[in-house]
Amino acid sequence: MPAKWVSVLLLLQLCCFGCGSCGKVLVWPLEQSHWINMKTILDELAQRGHLVTVLVPSATVLIDPTDSSGLNYEVFLTSATKEETLRTMEAIMDELVNQANSISHWKTMWKFHEMMGKFLTKMRSLCKAAVFNQTLMEKLQKMGYDVLLTDAAFPCGDLIAEKLEIPFINSLRWSLGNAYERYYGGVPAPLSYVPMPLGRLTDKMTFMERVKNMLLSLFSDFCLHLYGITWEQFYSEALGRPTTLCETMGKAEMWLIRTYWDFEFPRPYLPNFEFVGGLHCKPAKPLPEEMEKFVQSSGEHGIVVFSLGSMVKNLTEEKSNLIAAALAQIPQKVLWRYQGKKPDTLGPNTRTYDWIPQNDLLGHPKTKAFITHGGTNGIYEAIYHGVPMIGVPMFADQPDNIAHMKAKGAAVEVDFHTMTTADMLNALKTVINNPSYKENAMRLSRIHHDQPVKPLDRAVFWIEFVMRHKGAKHLRPASHDLTWYQYHSLDVIGFLLACVATVVFIAIKCCFFCCGKLGRKGKKQKKA
Repeated sequence: MPAKWVSVLLLLQLCCFGCGSCGKVLVWPLEQSHWINMKTILDELAQRGHLVTVLVPSATVLIDPTDSSGLNYEVFLTSATKEETLRTMEAIMDELVNQANSISHWKTMWKFHEMMGKFLTKMRSLCKAAVFNQTLMEKLQKMGYDVLLTDAAFPCGDLIAEKLEIPFINSLRWSLGNAYERYYGGVPAPLSYVPMPLGRLTDKMTFMERVKNMLLSLFSDFCLHLYGITWEQFYSEALGRPTTLCETMGKAEMWLIRTYWDFEFPRPYLPNFEFVGGLHCKPAKPLPEEMEKFVQSSGEHGIVVFSLGSMVKNLTEEKSNLIAAALAQIPQKVLWRYQGKKPDTLGPNTRTYDWIPQNDLLGHPKTKAFITHGGTNGIYEAIYHGVPMIGVPMFADQPDNIAHMKAKGAAVEVDFHTMTTADMLNALKTVINNPSYKENAMRLSRIHHDQPVKPLDRAVFWIEFVMRHKGAKHLRPASHDLTWYQYHSLDVIGFLLACVATVVFIAIKCCFFCCGKLGRKGKKQKKA
């Protein structure tokens, strides 16, 4: 047999047997760090021979439709331009990060929910542009996709899957008040030890913290109801029948949660929830030559890596100067991902970069600490390499992420809105000079690496599993088919109470009857 045919057969065997038959995967992604995480999964699926198609709006900010990594991109037109989308996102971020100041916790929460409302409006506009594009939907229908992978932070992917009549998988780190997980996924969430997002709480709460946790749950449920009204109207219009978010999102075959037990507090979950935190992490590669020279010049003091993520582009001049002043007072060299005017207080030990190879720097043996905003991707890279953290959280899941790392002894938190130069300096000295932070970071790293299956392989396995079996209904809890009063057994409790009440009523009636009869008998005896 000619060599080329042997190669073809081997390729077919790899494709059709090595991954359980090559399939067609449709993707509804999100921008920024969400895309960075999801793209890792998609690249792996493409390498295994699957056809991966990513639905991309023409106003995309980060996703590059010309990318030649083996993914296919289906671009659909939207009313907004890329520049308008970018300006909107930057305005929202500037308001949330630089204009919030030191307002109260509850006001901060409300401001965040207002921001989420703006993002939801934007996402609904994108969703409408895709779902009501008849040409696009017919094209997708003809392709015959086996599964849809969606980032469930915002709705829509589930709606597209429903219209195309294909199973779908949710990729998720965090939702408002754990609402998606609780209501749409059916996950139990006892408020006595499961902290609600935005509360900076742990699983060990005092009485007043449990009160706060209950209020947070009620607050997030109220906000979810407000968001749900318009989305459910849109969903019903798109499907041509009445429906709810709970009905459509609850049909997810699997939920890929982007954390793991090195990060999470123990709590109940369901068999169709899989933890794949840190799937994007990998061993460090060599640094660029110029950067390596700067790192080596730090000597025995080592380096500090500083990044506030991809969404925070600029800090106020006052904020950047106070941070730079703190960095100038430590013996370590600092590599700071920073865009904007160079701070006047920047010390000779600090260099700013538009971009840094964060994973490679965190994996460098000279790295002593990581100053981070608390994004999940960055935290997991720090856990992967065993680097302690100084957390400077600003919005969304970041405060809770840092609260988790504080509770596990691997981080110190600095309040972004009220911090002073002294606060940042003291936090740096604490994390760098107190060996317990490094020890705890290494402990989390050992837990992360000690898994029977790598997170990326686990994520890809379950996607292929759903394709092979046309879903995973056997893992879906029956709670999805129950009403709220059936789920909480209120009808059963009501029935049992009615039975008890009936028995008590009959017993009392019998007692009255017997007592009355005995009374009448006694009167007759007295007369006699």
